[in-house]
Amino acid sequence: MSEDVGKPLILGDTQAEFTNYISSRRLIRAVKNPMDKCTIVSIFPKEIEEYKVTIEPGRFKLAAGSFEKPAILVVGSSSWWKDIDVEQPMLEIPVSSIQIADSVVKDYCNGMLGCDMANAMPGLFFVLGPHTVLDILTKFKEKLIEVKARQDNWYNILVMLADSLWARSNGNPLVISDEMRLAARSLHRNDKPWLRDFQSVPKVPCKYCGSLRDTAFPICPSCKAIDPAHPLAKEIKFAV
Repeated sequence: MSEDVGKPLILGDTQAEFTNYISSRRLIRAVKNPMDKCTIVSIFPKEIEEYKVTIEPGRFKLAAGSFEKPAILVVGSSSWWKDIDVEQPMLEIPVSSIQIADSVVKDYCNGMLGCDMANAMPGLFFVLGPHTVLDILTKFKEKLIEVKARQDNWYNILVMLADSLWARSNGNPLVISDEMRLAARSLHRNDKPWLRDFQSVPKVPCKYCGSLRDTAFPICPSCKAIDPAHPLAKEIKFAV
């Protein structure tokens, strides 16, 4: 008998450990409903991947989409296994495609900066049944328009947050996330200064206090010492 038999399954286990544990037990598999299908639709121009270790299949991946060409993923039901007794087969508990699709959408969007899961969120939704991209564009045109409006609202929130962070950080590019830059470009707000490509500023230690300072400026921001080698050092004047 395998040593894994009777081992309690812990949610923190890796997928490999979960697969090995499941394969070591005799299973009672339920008959899958071939009609239990949903289509997840994405107009978010970024690849999406959700991974759920407690169900099988549990990996869901959508390509980057757009309003003109949505990305789709048809999902069926998944399963988890209930351990009744060590001497008894594990019982398969099916999870419907509606629950799976709803979980993928909500788990990805929920918690994202600026998302309220109502009027401002990434352009992700699902519809019942298997559908093609052409079906989505023709049969669900109104839904696409509604979802795009929500995504644009989310984009506007991200742009406003980026403006605030840019001002508060004195132009530090590290405070601007990829989603903020994506939002500005999607809204054609290419005038934003934080959209430019930035290079790291070379800094050297101040020879008076040791703090790192930008060589482009003659005064150390920490100890206020003047670098005599800087070409502007002699032009600095202080009010008496």
